[in-house]
Amino acid sequence: MTPDLPQTVWAAMRRGFTGKCPRCGGARLFARFLKPVDRCPLCAQDWTLHAADDFPPYVAIIITGHVMAPVMIVLGSATAIPMWVTVVIAVTLAVVMLMNLLQPAKGAIIALQWWMGMAGFAPRPGKVEAGVE
Repeated sequence: MTPDLPQTVWAAMRRGFTGKCPRCGGARLFARFLKPVDRCPLCAQDWTLHAADDFPPYVAIIITGHVMAPVMIVLGSATAIPMWVTVVIAVTLAVVMLMNLLQPAKGAIIALQWWMGMAGFAPRPGKVEAGVE
């Protein structure tokens, strides 16, 4: 099967962000919540080469922090709301945002590494992996 290769890095990252294989876009990238499949069942891309490590949580934390800062300012300035309610709302929102951003961030980072030929991936996105034509 000839995969439908993405034309740009943004298209590859969009596929990873949505949990699809960045190379073919036809299969799931993740076997479990944050565990990518070893190999794509459709295009045979080896995803064990990725080295996303701690970068996806940093991305999720930065986005959550930038969204939560104005929310905290508004909640903190509302004097009618008790402090404990403010804390419960803020912590709940932050945890929900972080949990919902972790997998998309990891998928996008893996797609970026694949596109750029980093961490053992082939230097050209059309190749299955380094050393394989």
